[in-house]
Amino acid sequence: MGSSPKMVSSPSPIRVLTVDDHALIREGIAALVGNQKDMRLVGEASNGREAIEQFRLHRPDVTLMDLQMPEMNGIDALIAIRGEFPGARIIMLTTYAGDVLCKRAMQAGAQAYILKGNVRKDLLDTIRAVRAGKKFLHAEVAAELASHAADDALTEREIEVLSLIAAGNSNKLIADQLAISEDTVKGHVKSILSKLGVNDRTHAVTLGLKRGIIEL
Repeated sequence: MGSSPKMVSSPSPIRVLTVDDHALIREGIAALVGNQKDMRLVGEASNGREAIEQFRLHRPDVTLMDLQMPEMNGIDALIAIRGEFPGARIIMLTTYAGDVLCKRAMQAGAQAYILKGNVRKDLLDTIRAVRAGKKFLHAEVAAELASHAADDALTEREIEVLSLIAAGNSNKLIADQLAISEDTVKGHVKSILSKLGVNDRTHAVTLGLKRGIIEL
């Protein structure tokens, strides 16, 4: 009996959900993914709440999640999705190589962390790697993580004080809002500057935002 030729079944495409509050970024990703034979864009969302709804609806293989979004940020959406679907594979996209945010995202179960400036170069390979169960950390982000690994982290109260400084409050106003003395606030500010390795409040705020310690 002659053997019949084997049917070669092509693997089903990787189903991708993209989440970003900027329509241009979503369009750019849609174009990138749309050109790939092994991928298909199944849904889009513009904030964390929509991301959860779209995930429930489409059950994508890989989700591309913006970190900073209005209403609900990417980390909160990531935690919510993985709480419901522990097998969810999520790639975080961000503008900054912020080590604190990255650490939070990876601890919450993100599989990869990509800088938006590297999307064109790294995204497609990262989607394939994550679909195959691998993790990926961009070199710049990994370096940022390593450079702060031995840092003395800010306490919750210091983060609170830094957030209030970022909102433009004076030491007196911060003292009033937190019901502590002005001297205590000054002590916190001194500690914040020392831990962040900066000389003034403005630099402390800039660095706090860049590293993801605080959000505006």
